[in-house]
Amino acid sequence: MKFTNGYWLAKDEFIINSPLEAFDAKIIDQATSQKASETLAVYASYQKLNSRSDMLDIGNTTISIFSPAEDIIGVELKHFDQDDHMPLYKLTNDTVTPEISVDAKQAVFKSGDLELTLDLHDSFNIDFNYHGRRITGSEYKAQGSIDDLTGHQLGQVLHPSTVTGAQAQAPAGTIQRADHYMREQLSLLPGTNVYGFGETFGAFVKNGQTIDIINRDGGTGSDQSYKSIPFYIASKPGVTENEPGIYYGVFVNESQPTSFEVANEVVDRVSFSTRGQTLEYYIIAGDSPKDVVGKFNRLTGGSSLPPEWTFGLWLSTSFTTDYSEETVMKFIDGMAERDIPLSVFHFDCFWMKGFEWSNFEWDKEQFPDPVGMLQRLHDRGLKVCVWINPYISQKSALFKIGKEKGYFIKQSDGNVWQWDLWQPGNAIVDFTNPEAVVWYKKLLKNLLDMGVDCFKTDFGERIPMHDAIYHNGNNPAGEHNYYTHRYNEAVFDLLKEEKGADEAVVFARSATVGGQQYPVHWGGDNLSQFHSMADSLRGGLSLMSSGFTFWSHDIGGFEENASPEIYKRWTQFGLLSSHSRYHGNIQYRVPWLFDEEAVTVTRDFAKLKQRLMPYIYSQAKKAVELGIPLMRPMYMEFPNDPNCAPLDRQYMFGDDILVAPIMDKSGDVDYYLPEGHWQHVIDERTLTVDQHGAWFHENYDFLSLPVWRRLD
Repeated sequence: MKFTNGYWLAKDEFIINSPLEAFDAKIIDQATSQKASETLAVYASYQKLNSRSDMLDIGNTTISIFSPAEDIIGVELKHFDQDDHMPLYKLTNDTVTPEISVDAKQAVFKSGDLELTLDLHDSFNIDFNYHGRRITGSEYKAQGSIDDLTGHQLGQVLHPSTVTGAQAQAPAGTIQRADHYMREQLSLLPGTNVYGFGETFGAFVKNGQTIDIINRDGGTGSDQSYKSIPFYIASKPGVTENEPGIYYGVFVNESQPTSFEVANEVVDRVSFSTRGQTLEYYIIAGDSPKDVVGKFNRLTGGSSLPPEWTFGLWLSTSFTTDYSEETVMKFIDGMAERDIPLSVFHFDCFWMKGFEWSNFEWDKEQFPDPVGMLQRLHDRGLKVCVWINPYISQKSALFKIGKEKGYFIKQSDGNVWQWDLWQPGNAIVDFTNPEAVVWYKKLLKNLLDMGVDCFKTDFGERIPMHDAIYHNGNNPAGEHNYYTHRYNEAVFDLLKEEKGADEAVVFARSATVGGQQYPVHWGGDNLSQFHSMADSLRGGLSLMSSGFTFWSHDIGGFEENASPEIYKRWTQFGLLSSHSRYHGNIQYRVPWLFDEEAVTVTRDFAKLKQRLMPYIYSQAKKAVELGIPLMRPMYMEFPNDPNCAPLDRQYMFGDDILVAPIMDKSGDVDYYLPEGHWQHVIDERTLTVDQHGAWFHENYDFLSLPVWRRLD
């Protein structure tokens, strides 16, 4: 959110108070679930303290500094000490003993090789240094305690008393609080690129963008995101051994919507702000982007390894198509007859009756013998996934139960919160209610008992923030983004309980901080167009820059009819991704409905992934252990090659395989190979690239694309 009018002025509706002097600092032995045992508390005033009179009628920010793990420093900015009833992300704290010192001029807090220095009794300034080099900082007037005067009239007395100017001079009237925000701005060194923020589909390098962290169902071609993560990684490539790169992450620990201005409002800073009286963030330093992302991944719960069968090919019924057991078996037979290996069959929404989502009951007109059908699928060596969501239509028999038991999110008047978006009279399961969680899991267990192996956990973004009451009493603004975590956690935990931890997997659309614990996530509703392939990959690489390990996308695109060219090129890309699923909206995605070459492409690349499976699965295990993505952006694998910094149409698949999907009908592709000795995975030719790297412009038929394996 932008509060300023240019560099010097605040917008008319805002009053910005910034810490101008840190006047006191002390060490506090404060053990909480979020903070380490020792905390450095700093008190900073909103004006310089030249005399005792300066201590009157002025606000302070209390700055708490702590460390949950080595090379990670947390900072909490607090204006008023109030409980905002926001859910807290679950963070993993290691045993760490920071080095803290305070003297007359400076406070120093050190965790591992990351050090914070803060000037005392001077102009306010915080520096973060890693291995003795400054990586970022909070400079003079960067922090802000901000009152929003929008809608307030003269004649009202505003609280707090730090309001100045015309408002303070107004005649006495009704006391009314101004809306309040907290802001921080962290400096960017020249040449630093910013990545992350979850699955964002705009430009891959985020410099210059405004990004709002709020989960929405906006497709893959807008500025909205299904998976909003308040985390970014800053990467400044090193060019010599004597001048190594600078890499750090910033995690803003706020579950409510948070706004980022990335080298935008102030062009050499990243600004972030949220409504309320507190703002908490973490600086995560590392020796490489993978080091930083791994530390953030572990801080937020680590990753889980999906079972090996999930890495094979998934085939879906698609969405609004007509399907029954006969259709399903025809498709499975067709894949087998064409020698196309298949691992999972997925039933989308209409396995249940329309207008009754979710009732978790098979449509008996289309599937008269679901138990027998599931067994027949298992007999063919297939796993089975079914679509679910957390919304209960008013027509569903479950609505009455949930309403009477209090299992749904409510309105302030005590009624169930409902709307007609998606299904008529939709209610939303309240996962803050432990009894509702038990009820929901029991409904899903019935499906597991029938033979279902896993669930596609769709939606989780269309969650109310206004006039919404949750069972736990939390602020609905915080529960909005956090909802997906509770939803996927409940489903994933059930699968662990019933199937075992080694077999648990979901196919999830929405996510928030820590969602990598409940894999796998797919990219949402994309278009059957070449540019949407690029959009999807940018989103995936941004998510992979945000602590997630596995990612997938709808092969062929979800919306519209796919052309044969789109289908074949997306098949190549999809089967060289972490997880591979055919899915569509109005069109079946079996290859023989496109052309005979599509059958060949599907067979060849499905078998290629089978041949690569020992490599892929060993790399998946390594990725989980290190907390890094299996599919990773080029800058992450080659951080000191400046040519790799902006690349978003190619990626590394594990440590050694480079993939450059073809996103043009002509078959033309431009891609970059960094320094090294490379072998083409498909045609086995080799080449050596010198220290400057090399760009290639090539043309490929539908049976090949640039897939290179690093040999050294």
